[in-house]
Amino acid sequence: MAQSASLLTRIMATSISATIRAGKIIRDVMSEGGLKIVEKGKNDLQTEADRCAQKCIITSLSRLFPNITIIGEEESSYCEIPSDWIVTEADQDILKLKLPVHLENIDPKDVCVWVDPLDGTSEYTQGLVEHVTVLVGVAIGERAIGGVIHQPYYKDNEKGTLGRTLWGINGVGYGGFVPASPPDGKRFITTTRSHSDKNVKAAIDALSPDKVIRVGGAGHKVILLLEGEAHAYVFASQGCKKWDTCAPEAVLHAIGGTLTDFYGEKYAYHAETIHPNLRGVLATAPGEAHQWYLNHIPEEVKQNLQ
Repeated sequence: MAQSASLLTRIMATSISATIRAGKIIRDVMSEGGLKIVEKGKNDLQTEADRCAQKCIITSLSRLFPNITIIGEEESSYCEIPSDWIVTEADQDILKLKLPVHLENIDPKDVCVWVDPLDGTSEYTQGLVEHVTVLVGVAIGERAIGGVIHQPYYKDNEKGTLGRTLWGINGVGYGGFVPASPPDGKRFITTTRSHSDKNVKAAIDALSPDKVIRVGGAGHKVILLLEGEAHAYVFASQGCKKWDTCAPEAVLHAIGGTLTDFYGEKYAYHAETIHPNLRGVLATAPGEAHQWYLNHIPEEVKQNLQ
């Protein structure tokens, strides 16, 4: 790896390679049929794919970057780590990126990487694999700066390949997708497929959407914003965690979108922060009036997120 590249670009470049490898692990576990599902809590599943994909990503990153903090969704796993799971290569195009001065010389102690090895586990166990993403978010201080979203089951019909990787660095650039604007004069909202409740419904109803798109995974929902399929991602619940939103937030911000809680405040992603996003998740596509959505959320909905 080019040691002359900055720490941030090296982490991002390695994360892209690691998520691609993790995506193959996820596909392999599914094809072999050994999901070994564990119920961590209500509507909160974990599979062998979650555990092993996380081992791949965290082992790869921690060996190359021993002085940064890495936080993964899953508990430590006892699955074997084959040598070919440990990624040492890095995306060469990312290594060549020019960063602004304030991102060039960052202290490793200020870096916290948030890993969701398999976002959309519930859908994965049901065979709805197009909902699945692998997420690696890079925070510097409190802010989500870089994000990688890998879709293991994305079909590229032109190339005849499986899987694609989207990335973004706030204030620097993005890649792996072509941003598109959602339809004018409409309001399409994406929200949870499997974790809805009265508060989630009340928030959506208050926005009078023309269409509600219910899908699994925070990564998948934000991709709908990136590619113009939805105007807003609305989840008035405390169910999301920092590893769900760090990467998607960074990629969304890189193209001019916004992600906050239901009070309009950004989440902090430093190593000492609490893991749950207790005040919900509201994200809007570039060009959408984020404040309009905040203003139209009923006060009772917000109070339920205190």
